[in-house]
Amino acid sequence: MARLKDFYVSDVAPAMMKKFGYKSVMQIPKLEKVVINVGAGEAKDNAKVIDAIMTDIAAITGQKPIVCRAKKSVANFKLREGMPIGVKVTLRGEKMYEFVDKLFNVAFPRVRDFRGISANSFDGRGNYSTGIKEQLIFPEIEYDKIDKVRGMDINFITTANTDEEGRELLSLLGAPFIK
Repeated sequence: MARLKDFYVSDVAPAMMKKFGYKSVMQIPKLEKVVINVGAGEAKDNAKVIDAIMTDIAAITGQKPIVCRAKKSVANFKLREGMPIGVKVTLRGEKMYEFVDKLFNVAFPRVRDFRGISANSFDGRGNYSTGIKEQLIFPEIEYDKIDKVRGMDINFITTANTDEEGRELLSLLGAPFIK
């Protein structure tokens, strides 16, 4: 499924050069990596939660996620340093483009009452973050086999310098921003 990467080279790059007036092809922003993060506060009570999340994320991304552990102890949350509290995976290259294609063209349209994603979630340097409320929107997840509906954070890290460049890059890649 190298469609999105080929599309980037043939359609996105020339459109970006024309709009922003880049003098070199190397100035065109690229999608550097996509980071998917699932926080699981209930993992401190039940160790099997992390295994279930890891299975879901591995099925969605096609890559083995890593376990995130607590950096500090917090007495109010009954949390000790080193306890597993989440799972994350960083996608680059072909797997990244495959995931982005699947997210924009398959998963987002399956969200109930979906009107688009907010165009305001840029960080000032061209990187974009969004959240998903349930993992069921991905076709790899079977409704009968999940123990609990969980959300996830998805971060798109680009080489763009401004939010405008990042927004244009993601919209040319197919991001369904709210009009």
